[in-house]
Amino acid sequence: MPQTTPTPSEFAAFWDALDAELAGLPAVADLEPLPLRSGPDYTCYTLRLTSVGPYRIFGYYSVPTGPGPHPGLLLTPRYGSVNHVPDYAERKRYAVLQIMHRGQRLADRPYAAAYPGLLTDGIDTPEGYVYRGIVADCLRAAEFLASRDEVDRSRIGIAGDDLAIITAARRPVFSVLQVTGYLLYRAAEARLRSEAYPTEELNDYTRAFPDQEAAIDQTVGYYGAELFAPAVTIPSQLAVGDDGAINGPEWLAPLAEALGGPVDLYRLTHAGGADNDALDTWLAGQLGVPPLPKFLRELA
Repeated sequence: MPQTTPTPSEFAAFWDALDAELAGLPAVADLEPLPLRSGPDYTCYTLRLTSVGPYRIFGYYSVPTGPGPHPGLLLTPRYGSVNHVPDYAERKRYAVLQIMHRGQRLADRPYAAAYPGLLTDGIDTPEGYVYRGIVADCLRAAEFLASRDEVDRSRIGIAGDDLAIITAARRPVFSVLQVTGYLLYRAAEARLRSEAYPTEELNDYTRAFPDQEAAIDQTVGYYGAELFAPAVTIPSQLAVGDDGAINGPEWLAPLAEALGGPVDLYRLTHAGGADNDALDTWLAGQLGVPPLPKFLRELA
């Protein structure tokens, strides 16, 4: 059977090479005020940074009004073409950065990601896989946020899917991690257990190119969150789905065990407001700000 998981030395060399490439590129941060998205409680900016390629990526960066430093929060990109301005509750409490990786709206020139399609773009080799650049984009965003004088460097959180785990492992500037999605975690196994989108993109690709199946599994092996988890020694919260699902408790157990710090497991109720409030309360408590519901409970 072909090897699907890199050896520790192969894994370290692969990601160290990306760090070296990124270190050789100035970020050239370009911040511009965005009055339309600003208000009495915060000032929002557009942000452009240089990542590997070189490639210019985009972000929305918002800073609370009042004396800082403020707790920081990096929101890693979701799997989809669009990421929005951080919501009011986040802008009011955190110096918050929503980064768009290469290919997503506002970072889609010269490369525009396809959905479906992004998950298998360049997947024949680890070096050519589009997620190598996407991880670099998230690392660059982490470096930017941690460099800001208005950010309290002892209170920086990161939230998102596997990209948040990878970023926290490679850039130890965070004090807390919250994971709400699992895209590349155990991907070679997950595609055999699920037809859910976007994991099914991997199966679509293997059906179209059956001779590449082993290469695909080898590539995603370099990006598995479980391999990064031991380097994450900060408190973490994992959102856990239903029994038997690829975000269920038994599926995530190896990840929870591999993380190097204390782990809180939040069982999703699938009631959007309740889940949002519970996740918000945990993260706010870790970062020392009051919880703030996203949704109105009643009309005046």
